[in-house]
Amino acid sequence: MSGKFIVIEGLEGAGKSSAVTIIKAAIEQFGKPLVCTREPGGTPMAEAIRNCVKQDWRDEKVTVEAELLLMYAARAQLVQNVIQPAINADQWVLADRHDMSSRAYQGGGRQIPDSMIEPLRNITLKGFKPDLTLYLDVEPATGLARARGRGELDRIEQEDISFFERTRERYLQLCADDPRAVVINTMQPMENVHQDITKAINLFLDKH
Repeated sequence: MSGKFIVIEGLEGAGKSSAVTIIKAAIEQFGKPLVCTREPGGTPMAEAIRNCVKQDWRDEKVTVEAELLLMYAARAQLVQNVIQPAINADQWVLADRHDMSSRAYQGGGRQIPDSMIEPLRNITLKGFKPDLTLYLDVEPATGLARARGRGELDRIEQEDISFFERTRERYLQLCADDPRAVVINTMQPMENVHQDITKAINLFLDKH
């Protein structure tokens, strides 16, 4: 038996926290040893980078290049120090966000070309990919309204709606090109969303 890597992706307000809870329960029910983590974050250094990325630097503009580099710096720490060792030890890993987030947010939202992102992906991941990605799809206006209901928005969550529309468009493109990605419609009743998530994870578990 070898460990597997499962990722939850989606815009703000898509319901990733609920999805993590559902998937965690399903994996544990199958008796799989599980490590849960998040991006950016998951290690002491990566968590410090997360705080740096999300903080609203009122007197300094955060360049798109700096944001991109910070995301991949945090990812390098997490992949090499947590995710790959866990998988090598036959554990399963469930992550709230991974590389698809950078390709969608920085690539789509910030409009950074692939020619800038690909070298960082190669350095950081060396071809490493999730075994399953569940993308929770939500219209940006709906997702942001849900996010505002949770409290104060962070620096990235304060971007204008067009940023999130570009990000969502890129997410959908990436999922269409990835046979390991499953799109979950989170704009339907919550009961149906949970059923679709459960169906997707159980189908994956049955194969592994």
